[in-house]
This record gives sequence, C-alpha cells and structure tokens, in this order.
Amino acid sequence: MAVGPRRGVPLTREEIYAAAWRLIDAGGVEALSMRKLAAELAVNPMSLYHHIENKTALLHELCLRVGEQMAPPPDDGSPWQEQLLALGHVYRELAHAHPALWQYVFNHPEVMSAQQGGLWEALDRILLLAGIPEHDLRTIAEILSAFVSGFIVSESTGGVRPDTFDQAAALLIGALEAHIRAGRTSS
Repeated sequence: MAVGPRRGVPLTREEIYAAAWRLIDAGGVEALSMRKLAAELAVNPMSLYHHIENKTALLHELCLRVGEQMAPPPDDGSPWQEQLLALGHVYRELAHAHPALWQYVFNHPEVMSAQQGGLWEALDRILLLAGIPEHDLRTIAEILSAFVSGFIVSESTGGVRPDTFDQAAALLIGALEAHIRAGRTSS
C-alpha cells in the first residue's frame, strides 16, 4: 500500500468511507466526486482507485454500510405488529440521519434490489412471524418498503406531518392483518 507524500500514512477504505460520508452529509451526493474526496483525504485522486472501483461502487458500499448501522428491533416476543412499527421507526430514523444518502437510495432502486442486510432480515423475520408465507415475503416486503419510503418523501416535502407516522402505519398494519386473515397469498 503506497503512502502519499502529503499524508505520511497509508490510505484505508475506512478513511475513504468516512470522508465520503462527510462530503455527502455536508452537501448531498452531488457534492461527492472522486477529486473532492481525494482532496479531503490529501491524496492523488488515482490513489482512491486502488481501494474502490468508482463513485457508483463507493455509493453502493456506503448505502450498505449505513444500513448495517441500523439496529433493527430484536425478536423479543412482542407482537409482530409492534415489531413492524418499531422497524418502520428505525428505518425513518436512518433516513433522517443521512437524508442525502437515503435520497440517493430512493432514486436508485438497484441499490436496494438485493434486499440484504439487517433491515431486510428483520422484516422477513417479522413477516414470517405474522404468518406471511415464505414465497410472498419479497412482494410484501417491497410493498411495506414502498409505503415507508413514500411516507418519508412526503414528510420531507411537507406533504404529511411527521407526527402521523404511527397512525399511517396502523392503517397499513390493519390492512396487512386483513390480508393475512383472508388468506390472500400469491400461491
């Protein structure tokens, strides 16, 4: 690993991610460029490419890492409805903590298409607990994600008051309960 003449220490992936987060949180995803990132780290821009493929790969990795920071509700024996509401709150908190990066994810569905990480694992667990058949997990998870994402967008533009999330979630959970009771599955 080469050491830059201005730095005196080797560059690490963790440094790159931390600096990219700072740039994004300060000025949005548009504020992130490989040149600006290199300047922030006091390295030659080409040094970055020894650690990351390109800006798109960097953003994808940042999105995954932000998702890993999320602490989904544990399986503590509480009703699935309470766990689902708690997961919705955690997701909103994550979006509020990193709004620019969340907006990027929302506008680039391919980042979330893999449905990997703590959020999706917790959601699958909760939906299985609710009685959703395994073959319907992805569809139901996508619908719930679209609902919460839509709420966050509407909330950020003033279209809905933030204090109505629990009420909106209760409506959605009620609809999911009715769906389960009616045995509506895609089997």
